[in-house]
Amino acid sequence: MEHAGEHGDMMVKDHRKMLWPHYLNLMLGLWLLTSPFTLGYLSDFAPNANQLRVMAERGLPSFELRNLAMTWGDIVSGVLVIVFSGLSADSWRRNAWAQWANAFVGGWLLFAPLVFWTPLAAAYANDTLVGGLIIAFSVLVPMMPGMSMEGMMGKPDIPPGWAYTPSSWLQRAPIAALAVIGFLIARVLGAFQLGHIDAVWEPFFAGSGAMKGVMNGTETIITSDVSKAWPIPDGGLGALVYMLELVMTWMGGKDRWRTMPWMVLGLTFLIVPLGVVSIYFIIIQPIAIGTWCTLCLIAALAMTIMIPYQLDEFVAMGQFLLWARRKGKPFWRTFWMGGAMEGGNEDMSLGLQGTTQEMIGEAGRGTSFPWMLVVSVAIGISLMFTRLTLGNSGAMADSDHLFGSLVVVFSIMAFAEVARPVRFINVLFGAWLIAAPWLLEGGGSALAAWNGVIMGTLLIVFAIPRGPVHDSYAGWDRYVI
Repeated sequence: MEHAGEHGDMMVKDHRKMLWPHYLNLMLGLWLLTSPFTLGYLSDFAPNANQLRVMAERGLPSFELRNLAMTWGDIVSGVLVIVFSGLSADSWRRNAWAQWANAFVGGWLLFAPLVFWTPLAAAYANDTLVGGLIIAFSVLVPMMPGMSMEGMMGKPDIPPGWAYTPSSWLQRAPIAALAVIGFLIARVLGAFQLGHIDAVWEPFFAGSGAMKGVMNGTETIITSDVSKAWPIPDGGLGALVYMLELVMTWMGGKDRWRTMPWMVLGLTFLIVPLGVVSIYFIIIQPIAIGTWCTLCLIAALAMTIMIPYQLDEFVAMGQFLLWARRKGKPFWRTFWMGGAMEGGNEDMSLGLQGTTQEMIGEAGRGTSFPWMLVVSVAIGISLMFTRLTLGNSGAMADSDHLFGSLVVVFSIMAFAEVARPVRFINVLFGAWLIAAPWLLEGGGSALAAWNGVIMGTLLIVFAIPRGPVHDSYAGWDRYVI
């Protein structure tokens, strides 16, 4: 009990050293409270043609009502942030829950402009920026509440049987960089869907159907029936997901695979299942809509490349929870609060103090790029565009695009050494590509048919060798075949 009391006193002392983020949040609350009046939410609003189009297509309420909703949303959110920040700044750390309450308000601010379909670009930018900062100053910069003392004071940094920690800052850097790219792209798409801008850059693809000659490919995609199936702008929703990925990427220390299992699972969920869903909507673009979106393709590629960089941390987290379960530790308490683990080692890598080459090497641990998989990615990309390069059409072109996209996604996933067996699914894709020219209509020529046979055969052959694996993953090694 005395030992626990000493640890509690230590946490209070550490908390007192980090009160300034809560005071910054208090000032952000004041900013938010006054934003509707300083940014003119209730001023006379003259909609442009694009905003009128969005309102008509979506059947939205009046501009005045939506601006009023944003006004009250920011006022109430500002008051809550002020209250929760004051409680979080308690010098005895008696209100740790208030930090999470503030983070929840920050999350709502990311959603609010999309839910209310705000016609005000300033309101969208303001809530996005302030919401992200509130989350950061609530649970990223100060001591995160809810972590177990055992986890914070215990060891190890490197999981038993591993040679590196999959949770180091450099390990997360590729995910963060890709999330920034995706966020910036999705912000542009969301701004067009909200009517804040009247055009989106598109260098290659023209519109299709009724939009041919009226909109380019990107604009056609993000105003299509597929896009309108979402109750909020799906471009803005994508930006929100990328923002959450960015926030969660920087949460916790280099041992968070055992101190914050819930965070690792949450980030993995955002990147893998939700990433696959977003990639699916990219895949169906030329099939369901008849054109492509360059910015969407870039964002989807960024999301896909994140996957292999996250999977090793997910495996380490799973191994820790399995070990804790076998030791009789309460599963849900361990999942939410983390804990210590027997074995393993302290991380002695130089991290950000290393040379550029050393930092790049550490950031890439857990991934490798066998030439067979790299060529498989190139094959998949070539298949996606056979309607342009080989003159395929109809079912044949759709099949090539669909399976080419899947080959790209699963080959990139297999760059993760812990997910190397995923490459075997290319055997099935290759078998279909061999058979498809003889089963489907729309082949552009005999060359197009033999292209499918050759590419399918190469995919099968390239899926057999495992390629180099540079690291070990304890009990997971048996699955890296």
